[in-house]
Amino acid sequence: MHTITYSGINREVCFEGRDRSLLDISVEQKIPHLHECGGNGHCTTCRVRVIEGSKNLSRPTRKEKIMADLRRWDPSVRLACQCYPEGDVEIQRLVWTSGEINKLQLETVPEGEAEERAIAIMFCDMRNFTKLTSHNSSFDMAHILNRFYTVLGDPILMNNGVIYQYVGDEIVGIFGTSGGTKEKNCLDAIRAAMGMKYAISRLNGMELQDFDTQIKVGISLHFGRAYIGYLGHPKHRQFAVIGDPVNVASRIQELTKETQSGILISKSVYNSAPEGHLKINQVIERELRGKDEPFELYELADFAQPDIHLELQSSLDFILQNTERFSDRFYNKVFSRKPEVKKLFHTDMKTQGRLVTHMIAGIVYSLSRPEHLKMGLSNLGKSHEKYGVRKEYYPIVLECLMETIREEMGESYTERIGEAWRKGLGLVMELMKNWQN
Repeated sequence: MHTITYSGINREVCFEGRDRSLLDISVEQKIPHLHECGGNGHCTTCRVRVIEGSKNLSRPTRKEKIMADLRRWDPSVRLACQCYPEGDVEIQRLVWTSGEINKLQLETVPEGEAEERAIAIMFCDMRNFTKLTSHNSSFDMAHILNRFYTVLGDPILMNNGVIYQYVGDEIVGIFGTSGGTKEKNCLDAIRAAMGMKYAISRLNGMELQDFDTQIKVGISLHFGRAYIGYLGHPKHRQFAVIGDPVNVASRIQELTKETQSGILISKSVYNSAPEGHLKINQVIERELRGKDEPFELYELADFAQPDIHLELQSSLDFILQNTERFSDRFYNKVFSRKPEVKKLFHTDMKTQGRLVTHMIAGIVYSLSRPEHLKMGLSNLGKSHEKYGVRKEYYPIVLECLMETIREEMGESYTERIGEAWRKGLGLVMELMKNWQN
């Protein structure tokens, strides 16, 4: 019998044998351990740092070596799904939340030189910032800006984007640093922009009421080939994005004030979406500062049809605003309809509740990485079947989740949101149920 010590949460678990990976043991012990691809070595979200006992782990597999070389890891970093403990070890999980996953893309960016990549660039600027600063204390402004950056940053992270930088009251996001098609990168950026629009509306309607202020934003989107890399003094390199597309995106954002537009997208972004996919308020032709030819710009209103990803993302905070209450409501409903299910749980329900809300949030964040999501859900279905979950339980679980979502959202719940969650969760459960396919 050997021990794994989890640094950071002060927990030890015992195991025996050599046939289970570090990730397998974490999952068995109900320890939240991100593994977006389901533990298949296709992502790096299950990475750990080995504090003690590296000699008691199996040697790196070929998959792990490729990942480590590409991302320039030091030898103490291992993929939990690829290494098997053979003695006592102490580890630290390195990716704690789904929002941190996007930062991992930057590990593939070259050091000390720039590499041209096709990316979508977003600029989002807060309007009336000067007026806000003159009417609020410095302490209140710090609070407002932190909330502003949080609610606008989440849609970027949920859609496989990277927060590039903050410049005063401006936030800059980029999409496609690790590759992807033009269509996907632009749709991710469009979805993030729409998510920001909804987030600002909620922020104004709820949290900022006491400040007697209404925040407005201007958002621009452009697509093109730019150079990205870690540049600067050899002792102080920073991630940088350089190129004309960045300047164009910034100039388009400036035009949102003149045209009184909420979201302006360039023709390159508009043409990347499938025909009829976007709802446009107006088409604007303007000259951009520093450019000789006029640009054709589109004021984005919404998606032409409800977008399931956007609906799930924009309602996630409402649903999980009190994770303990959510899980209590959900499991009470399940146990009242299927009492025999309770015997499947061999851990305390608070731990189980954290796992289910962790899983829901992880799935919503993973929607922008479908290649990982399908593998992850297949693995999740396989493990649930091993625990004794039968296929006939899934419809009951779905109904209990839908009832809990409705109750948690209260007056904010709409049939459109409900339909999106039913479709999204239905797809999730189909992939889990049919994991062998």
